[in-house]
Amino acid sequence: MLKKIIYSAVKGRMVVMIISFTLILFGFNTIKQAPLDVFPEFAPIKVEIQTEAPGLSTEETEHLISMPLEQALNGTPQLKTLRSKSVLGLSSVVLLFEEGTDLFQARQYVQERLGLVAGRLPVVAKPPVMMPPLSSLSRVLKVGVSSKTISQMDISTLTMWTIRPRLMSIPGVANVAVWGQRDKQLQIVIDPERLRASGITLQQFMLASSNAASIESGGFVDSPNQRIAVSYKNLTTKPEELANTVVDFKNGAPIRLGDIADIEIGEPPAIGDAVINHGDGLLLIVEKHPNANTIQVTKNVEAALAELKPAIKELEIDSTIFRPATFIERAIDNLQNALVAGALLVALILMVFLRNKRAALISICAIPLSLLSAVLVLTSLNVGMNTMVIAGLVIALGEVVDDAIIDVENIIRRLKLNQLLDAPKSKLNVIVSASLEVRSAVVYATMIVMVVFLPVFFLEGIAGAFFKPLAMAYLLAILASLIVALVVTPAISFMLLHVEHEEDDIAIVNWLQSRYSRLLDTILARPKKIFVASAIAFTATGVGSFYLGSEFLPEFKETDFLMHFLERPGASIQQMKKMSMLASHDLLAIPGVRNFGAHIGRAEVADEVVGPNFTELWVSIDPDINYEETVSAIQKTMHGYSGIFTDVQTYLKERSKEVLSGTSHSIVVRLFGPDLAVLRERAELIKQTMQTVDGIADLKVEPQVLIPQIEIRLKQDAAKHYGINTNDIRKVTSMVLKGTKVGEVYEAQQKVDVVVIGAPESKSDLRAIQELPIDSAFGPQLRIKDVADVYFIGMPNEIKREAVSRRIDIIANAKNRDLGSVASEVESKVSAMTLPAGYYPQFLGEYSAQKAATQKLLGLTLLMIFAIVLIVYIDFKSHQHTLIFLASLPFALMGGVIGVFLSGGIISLGSMVGFIAVLGIASRNGILLISHYRHLIASEGYQYGLDVVKRGSQERLVPILMTALATSLALLPIIFKGPISGYEIEYPLAVVVVTGLLTSTLLNLILLPSIFLKFGKIKT
Repeated sequence: MLKKIIYSAVKGRMVVMIISFTLILFGFNTIKQAPLDVFPEFAPIKVEIQTEAPGLSTEETEHLISMPLEQALNGTPQLKTLRSKSVLGLSSVVLLFEEGTDLFQARQYVQERLGLVAGRLPVVAKPPVMMPPLSSLSRVLKVGVSSKTISQMDISTLTMWTIRPRLMSIPGVANVAVWGQRDKQLQIVIDPERLRASGITLQQFMLASSNAASIESGGFVDSPNQRIAVSYKNLTTKPEELANTVVDFKNGAPIRLGDIADIEIGEPPAIGDAVINHGDGLLLIVEKHPNANTIQVTKNVEAALAELKPAIKELEIDSTIFRPATFIERAIDNLQNALVAGALLVALILMVFLRNKRAALISICAIPLSLLSAVLVLTSLNVGMNTMVIAGLVIALGEVVDDAIIDVENIIRRLKLNQLLDAPKSKLNVIVSASLEVRSAVVYATMIVMVVFLPVFFLEGIAGAFFKPLAMAYLLAILASLIVALVVTPAISFMLLHVEHEEDDIAIVNWLQSRYSRLLDTILARPKKIFVASAIAFTATGVGSFYLGSEFLPEFKETDFLMHFLERPGASIQQMKKMSMLASHDLLAIPGVRNFGAHIGRAEVADEVVGPNFTELWVSIDPDINYEETVSAIQKTMHGYSGIFTDVQTYLKERSKEVLSGTSHSIVVRLFGPDLAVLRERAELIKQTMQTVDGIADLKVEPQVLIPQIEIRLKQDAAKHYGINTNDIRKVTSMVLKGTKVGEVYEAQQKVDVVVIGAPESKSDLRAIQELPIDSAFGPQLRIKDVADVYFIGMPNEIKREAVSRRIDIIANAKNRDLGSVASEVESKVSAMTLPAGYYPQFLGEYSAQKAATQKLLGLTLLMIFAIVLIVYIDFKSHQHTLIFLASLPFALMGGVIGVFLSGGIISLGSMVGFIAVLGIASRNGILLISHYRHLIASEGYQYGLDVVKRGSQERLVPILMTALATSLALLPIIFKGPISGYEIEYPLAVVVVTGLLTSTLLNLILLPSIFLKFGKIKT
């Protein structure tokens, strides 16, 4: 079969060349059009349901909305995790689905169940809203909108009716959330005293207000020839017009709305706010759909804002507060530069080492053909270009030429030998035979490399999402290189290689071979010393590995930072805005900080379900300044606010933590239990225990605390006497405190709500609420205090649930000590604590994810090693040679451990994948060396002994060195630059691969010949 393929490729070499050039051209065109992102989608499929319930307390929201929704949605097909969060007047239920679930199918499942439960929710609740599907890195732009000439209400009008609709029309944009929005309202401000003095009931007042602002269809008139619509001119578009609306007549005189209420232009009570640089403004957060191209969406949004400039010339637009596309562009550029530099270095090493420049050219052709073939397959599978895919191609860069090198080397050798024969064979037959001669070993070596990377495909969660594209790109490139060596290399060799054109041996190759020959003589004469030295080195490295620290993901070198500003629960929006303004001045004073944006509380239809005490501050820094100094200054500034919890994070790291545990911290102890008071008490005890762990930082209990709330309880006897129920009181307080919409008017295509709301003095304190009027069923107008008790009570600020149980988090980060050690000690100490029945902890965060991924990798690696042994045995059909091969593998890991020590002594998930990569490369070189020994004995008449080991080692010296050097030089640009943007995950991986290759190459060339000479003879 293989012979037929190679023979056909050489015979049809012109067709092979045309196909190869077409593939290269098509591949480059595909790369230009491929979507670019920093990372692949790493969040699980998520569906969020938000339900507004104005006026409901936190516990009422939990019992009346969150829990019924949970019960209806629990058991949804492929559901993995069900969470909910209840705050004052808002419920959020989040469903996370199993890996591989189709997003739109999941949303369909949820929609079907939501339709069944929506009608059973309280009347006060608005219809549940399914939030738009968002990417794992959903936020593509934060746009600050401010003005020095117009009010925030006018800014809001321009934003909501001009800017937001335009941005929402851009392909890939899922949502544009607006913080600081101040919608224009036509407010009828009720004064209880004036209402009571006029003798008008609340029911009359509300009916007149509604009639004045209601919009009804006018019907139509049918004439013999046409149908004519009837419409009504709305005359109440201005406060003075609405004030003239008649409510009732007393003693023949009309009582108008303006007599008992103030009619004015106002805005609804704020649920959030924003700060832009030093002042007021709106913060627009543009979010994208899953798999949307971040860079393309960003450019389209920026183009749309530029297009709108003439229509919004009174506004100042700052679209650089947060722009992740900048980091993506920088990261991709850095990796592309590494790929190009690596390819040039690989080409250089080929030109230096290969004795024939034509042979070097043939081998170099394997680089674009293999890499571009991998890219074409990836794009056909809807895998976009990101840092992980490019990293996989960089790692494969040195290996894709290996098959071609081995093939070309053997073809040249066989062509030379053929010339010495009395009756030389045809060039075609020689090339086909030479390719087949090494094909078995190359195929088996490639199979081993593929088996080595298989464990990566079984990783789940973030680990799998990050590293599967890397493994896929690597394996596709290796597989493509095998096909290139099988088809393209023989065809080009026939066209370019001629014995008469062979150049003289290169001096460096001769020098290396002569030195290696003398070294082999010394080593093979005294193998015991090599065995002992290798055993000591391996033991020392193994012991040292126990002193390595661990982390899941590194810190990313982003120039955009977010800081959480968390005040005590119950803090007002005004207080948080004051603190945010102070922070803006302090942060903008730091050299290198370019701009500032903050969003406080929440916005309508946004992904933040928080109270007014929560603020996120965002700054971007100049990429040309000293990164570490600027970050340190930002951290120092943020730690200067006493009584407020603060932290400093990059968006990528914060999002990865959020996906892992639902929080933005690295260490999470999640305590489950039924009673909130017991949960809070036990959480404090766990916090005290965690405080004793060295290296713990930013430790706090999630602020699920009691805050003052006003409770109104009906006096049953009085209420029955006057015919009043709880809902009557709720309507009054809701109208006065937050406003009740009674209609809407239109101005220049813009809708303006007409709202009845209480005057500021009528909702200023407890006594003012007690004095609010309420209509009785039997005539006299009462005060609320006549039929109900109004008093303060402690109520939870928020309630979180997961797996249909209440829960609270104790969260922390690690500082001045590796994350793995800190989290491991936390887990040990908390597990030793005694908890009441029904209460239990769960350990989440980066360490838990890394631990699970590491355990899975180690378990699968054992299976992988067994598979490798099986493949080698099938090829060798010898127990002894298989065991010799197996003995060479641990020394690749030894170099990897040394590399971890050199790069900081911390094992990350990138390092773990680096160990897998170097194991595959070492396996490849080991099997090719042993296969060549066996070939010399089986096919070239050599007897087992010193001569066969020396010749086999010398003949494989250059290919093995070239493979190791090519792979190392391909990764050298990443190591040389260090963990800059785009290299954060790849840097530790590259260090492990290069140091692992160094030791495995040395030991393959020094130790493996000694082992084969000592134990390689097959007993007959």
